[in-house]
Amino acid sequence: MPYLLAIDQGTTSTTVLIVDEKLHICGSASQEFQQFYPKPEFVEHSPDKIWQSVLEAIGTSIARARIDARQIVGIGIANQRETTIVWERKTGKPIYPAIVWQCRRTRAACEALKAAGVEPMIREKTGLLCDPYFSATKIRWILDNCDAQNSAQEGNLCFGTVDSWLLWQLTQGESHATDATNASRSLLMNLEATAWDDDLLALFRIPRVMMPQILDNRAVFGTTRGVPGLPDGIPITGILGDQQAALFGQCCFDQGAAKCTFGTGAFLLLNTGRKVVHSKSGLISTVAWKIDGEVTYALEGSAFVAGAIVQWLRDGLQIIESSSEVESLARSVDDCGGVVVVPALTGLGAPHWRSDAHGLICGLTRASTRAHIARAALMGICQQNTDLFDAMTADLGYGLTRVKVDGGACVNDLLMQMQSDLLGKELIRPSVLQTTALGAAMCAALGAGIYDTKEDVCKTYEIERRFAPAKTDDWRMTTRQQWKLAVGRA
Repeated sequence: MPYLLAIDQGTTSTTVLIVDEKLHICGSASQEFQQFYPKPEFVEHSPDKIWQSVLEAIGTSIARARIDARQIVGIGIANQRETTIVWERKTGKPIYPAIVWQCRRTRAACEALKAAGVEPMIREKTGLLCDPYFSATKIRWILDNCDAQNSAQEGNLCFGTVDSWLLWQLTQGESHATDATNASRSLLMNLEATAWDDDLLALFRIPRVMMPQILDNRAVFGTTRGVPGLPDGIPITGILGDQQAALFGQCCFDQGAAKCTFGTGAFLLLNTGRKVVHSKSGLISTVAWKIDGEVTYALEGSAFVAGAIVQWLRDGLQIIESSSEVESLARSVDDCGGVVVVPALTGLGAPHWRSDAHGLICGLTRASTRAHIARAALMGICQQNTDLFDAMTADLGYGLTRVKVDGGACVNDLLMQMQSDLLGKELIRPSVLQTTALGAAMCAALGAGIYDTKEDVCKTYEIERRFAPAKTDDWRMTTRQQWKLAVGRA
């Protein structure tokens, strides 16, 4: 029986799935890796540790699936997107740690570009805002601070987001490529042409020679070579950025279909079909996928901190011992007791785009407890997502009736109910919550020829639970007003 291996390389951990030809999960494994915060607003990863986490998760997942690795006919990759790595072409050695998408170190550079009046051009070409979130200013920072501009111009260095880094490792440097979804997050790709843009490369002074080749999402990106635990010659047949992979895994193939992923951050994506929708409400336009030369676009809103606020309750405030405890703690009180948490630990993302914002807990009284703070933290996640939903409604001119949900945090039934209540909309949770990895597997299955069309893949999708709103419009209005006042103070 043929099997597929799907890698979901996320911000705090790597998950690997082994799935059969019917996309049933036969084995899985997750491996966490260390986060580094060398200075305020700095967030880094070790590229080598990322690769090691992938290798360990591959080995464990194959063992748990009890299959022969020679039965694997295709590999799919989903990855944290804007995270930036620069490495030596000859040695494969990174010249600096990976600068993570959450990192805000290039805030001043982005402000300077805005002051120079180039943001409208950037937005027109890329669909993105000039923000530290995206890759271009991260590349520029690495080249400047490692005195590496000449080396880059001479062709000695490679840039890649994490997908490109993993592809390089899987193929022993034979493939330096990316896909259209990851490229669309760089500030360097022309959204309409799905190609590197010479004007943007010149603006950021980034040599074209260090850029990876941009391929369709369903393509043969290369074949395995010298990977511990895997035979040589397995084709890598699908790559997507993690949020696009989740959209794919949720089978949001029709124009107007939307999903929200509750991971380290929260990400609302809506399929806009073959049309680029340029947001006037603080959202961004991006590639959903490119298959057989045909591009599908998406409208996206990103909240930088979602599940990460629960990690902070655990590691920072230490009011819980494990992330799973937050639901029972929050359920121990009926409401937030007037407490509002703004989870702006790394600034505020869409639609605010305030890199200067800081996290905030307000409304505390003598009656406030750690349970109120926990519940307010969950509500803060929901409030951010509702901001995204409202912005999307403003751009589209109509509201969504339902949203599919996924990600590690959506196992929290209380969080899902709170989100449904605040949106006033139905949430749909699938049977398989690892939709990012599943989306990578689906795309790889298409690339490997196991399925012919996206519609064939969609037949495997199953719903586990629906959440319907149970609060009044008055409650919703009051709660939203409290949030808006708090955000203004963050």
